[in-house]
Amino acid sequence: MSALASWDWDTKEKLVANINDWKKKFPEVRELVPSDDGEKIATVVQTEDKRFTTCVNGEAWNETFERVWSLKFKPDNQLVSLVFRDFEWTVAVDHEMWEEKFDFIWNMQFTPDGGIAVNVKKGDDYGVSVNEKTWENGFVEARDLVLSPDGTKTASAVAIKRIKEGDIVSFQKGIWTVAVEGVTWDKIFINVWHFTFSSDSQHLAAEVRLNLYDYTIAVDGKTWGEMFGCVWEPVFKPGSTDVVAPIKTPQGWTLAMNGKPMWGYFAQVWSQKYSPDGKRIAAIVAPEYGKWTIAVDGSPWARTFSDTVLPPVFSPDSKRVAAVVKESRYPFHMESALHNIPGNNRWTIAVDGTPWAEDFDMVWNPIFSPGSDKVITKVEKNGRYFIAIDGRIGRQGFEALWNPVFSPDGEKLLIRCVEGGKYYRRIVPLGEI
Repeated sequence: MSALASWDWDTKEKLVANINDWKKKFPEVRELVPSDDGEKIATVVQTEDKRFTTCVNGEAWNETFERVWSLKFKPDNQLVSLVFRDFEWTVAVDHEMWEEKFDFIWNMQFTPDGGIAVNVKKGDDYGVSVNEKTWENGFVEARDLVLSPDGTKTASAVAIKRIKEGDIVSFQKGIWTVAVEGVTWDKIFINVWHFTFSSDSQHLAAEVRLNLYDYTIAVDGKTWGEMFGCVWEPVFKPGSTDVVAPIKTPQGWTLAMNGKPMWGYFAQVWSQKYSPDGKRIAAIVAPEYGKWTIAVDGSPWARTFSDTVLPPVFSPDSKRVAAVVKESRYPFHMESALHNIPGNNRWTIAVDGTPWAEDFDMVWNPIFSPGSDKVITKVEKNGRYFIAIDGRIGRQGFEALWNPVFSPDGEKLLIRCVEGGKYYRRIVPLGEI
């Protein structure tokens, strides 16, 4: 049984916590963070002695710290945070702290089985630690952190040579590469960015810069034979070792598979996503400068948008595509301040190329129902937060709202919200939204 199916989908409403009481009890209450199932809500609070700790459902931890940040609930509802005390950082899981301490710690992520991975700095070395086991090899720098789909491998972009500031000669010879489980690729580059594992967790691809002017994709340390004016983040085709990435050519931007163009050319291409069945691919494209849309299998939507299009989202059945889009009521021109006019920026959702009729002050990513027939999202309008379904704004607004979650049968929504200073967990049939 999936974790989603095990959640309580029957209790219509639970008053989980009165946030008003927290604000009376503590000098400072920071950002609220609910658990995925809505049963818990946590925050960082400041105590009377100006130290910080975590508070879950109104119960504060007795341990206090100089800093607490990056609160996240694991799928099993354990609260994890990064804490700083006596000049040392570590990971706290509920009320237990890792024994190992670090000079700095960031970029916390969870493995599929609930493990905890973080970037760390200790002394002069940077690396990665997973469940208190830190890479044996430390590096001059380590940036970013990627987990393999099965959670057994970690990777980071690392600098393997220490150079002086302004030493452009050494920089141009290359100091960056990728380390997987602390073991580096043999080849080094001027820069390495955005890397990703294959679906079987056995291969890794990354953007790399070969010299001042040429870029390409490297897979397991081996570069594509072709070089380009620029590249963006690669992805693996699901179930294969084929790698797809946006590339810049003299003809324009396109998608390439294993170095060979597979689409036509655009003014820009990025944020490509494969469908769940792995048979379709969509990406953000600009057919011409200043006009944005989504292309699916190389064919752009007829409708374009002037301001912004965010990454595409496929439906579970792989047949539909939705995206957040933005257009100004008054187009922005240089030397004007129209983009600062209240209400000028208008956000909505476009589904299969058709934008919703209603627009909003802000929208969040679209969410398809399990049956792929409904699209919902969180929206903001006039300082209140709502759920919108297929373009229709919900009846009730909230002081705070987190992304709604469909029940396994697609008939209900889990709503995690704050109303009247109180945090509620609600189960609401779609027809009552």
